Amino acid sequence: MAFAESAGGGESVSSPGPAPESGRRSAAPLLAVCAGYFMVILDVTVINVAVPVIGRELSASLTGIQWITDGYTLVFAGFLLTGGALGDRLGNRRVFCSGVAVFTVSSAACALAPSAAFLVAARLVEGLGAALIVPGSLALLQQSYPAPAARSRAFGMWGSMAGIAASAGPLLGGLLVSTVGWRWVFLVNLPAGAACLVLTLRYVARSPRRAGRSLDWPAQCAVVAAVALLTSALNEAGRRGWSDPAVLAGAGLAALSAAAFAVRERTARSPVLPLSLLRSRAMGGGAVIGLLFNFGFYGMVFTASLEFQHQRGFSALGTGLALFPAVAMTMFASVLSGRLTRRTGDRPLVVSGMLLASLGLAGWAAAGAEPAYPLLVVPMMAAGFGTSFALTGSTTTVMGAAPPASSGAASALFNTTRQIGSATGVALGGSLLATATDYSAGLRTSMAVGALAYLAAAGLAWRCVPAKPRDT
Repeated sequence: MAFAESAGGGESVSSPGPAPESGRRSAAPLLAVCAGYFMVILDVTVINVAVPVIGRELSASLTGIQWITDGYTLVFAGFLLTGGALGDRLGNRRVFCSGVAVFTVSSAACALAPSAAFLVAARLVEGLGAALIVPGSLALLQQSYPAPAARSRAFGMWGSMAGIAASAGPLLGGLLVSTVGWRWVFLVNLPAGAACLVLTLRYVARSPRRAGRSLDWPAQCAVVAAVALLTSALNEAGRRGWSDPAVLAGAGLAALSAAAFAVRERTARSPVLPLSLLRSRAMGGGAVIGLLFNFGFYGMVFTASLEFQHQRGFSALGTGLALFPAVAMTMFASVLSGRLTRRTGDRPLVVSGMLLASLGLAGWAAAGAEPAYPLLVVPMMAAGFGTSFALTGSTTTVMGAAPPASSGAASALFNTTRQIGSATGVALGGSLLATATDYSAGLRTSMAVGALAYLAAAGLAWRCVPAKPRDT
């Protein structure tokens, strides 16, 4: 794939410097940026087949297993807006590289964890590194490929990285756990992180700094509190029950934190999310669509992993192979949607992808108690294909609605809502399994809720995603 357009947008406003020469007219910036994003998404999916084994070896409860997964995700989601604001203020390349360094070091700490509590703490730091990486990844692509045609291809490849990581994660996790042990699930990030740093510093142009952009710490704290409280309430519901006062208090405080963020954004002199962005139907709708499809997909992967290992007795590698039909489709769908969107526009792809994914999870829910595995292959493939098919269009919708000066904030908004969707999907799925009368009923309920989320995303896409193809 050739990216002939200039990388452009290079020098820092406050400390100018030349862009790396070989990164100006090549695919090297794309490869460098996508390497970091790949590492972050791989860490989300590779852990799913490993957590049951980690839970047994470190004597973690089901709630503890959820926190090993969700501790990373809630910090990731909670600090994405901070990462985007820091990127706009200090330069996206600088913040991106800092995130890669934090992520790599904390991955080493995860690999050396002596207890479940230590592992959860290391995962929290790892999530912080991811929150610095992801907003910069989209902003750097927008900077490097300003022409619409090249940008759509770049965003398609960015989405493909999610598909490849999702495909490789369960298989790689299962293979590593079954052979050299679960600690290698984290050790593989060390060479990947080092390579990403070298590629980015060598080939990605330095980003503008906008020193006048303040960070608005009250709003940042409100976002972190809302995400952490909501995820905690959903996680604890599985252990305490949905009517427990602590669970209800956590949900209520999460709602208050979200309201405080909204009020702060209306009054702040330099808001985390400029009001012009919040008023955009394309941006707001695209962000909610991202939340809904991550909720459905990652909730499915988490609950299916537990089903295959706990109820059907699959090994970690067997679980990775069982999930492969779902995650393998994501890679193919991202590439296909990146090519089709220039002809059809984003709306048909996002709507059809969400409808297909909804049918997939509804099919699983309707398959009955303990259906034979072959009956689940087509539903899993439909969910994986539909989710990834909609990702490129949702991404370009959100980023296309943002001015260059707010690209980091727009990327952070989109990825914050997506990670909130992942965290709540995992937390709610685990709680439904823990509180249902039997495991199979809890699983079917989780899949039905995911199907409704996909259906809602399809309706929202019809209203919010632009219908016409982007100019090339």
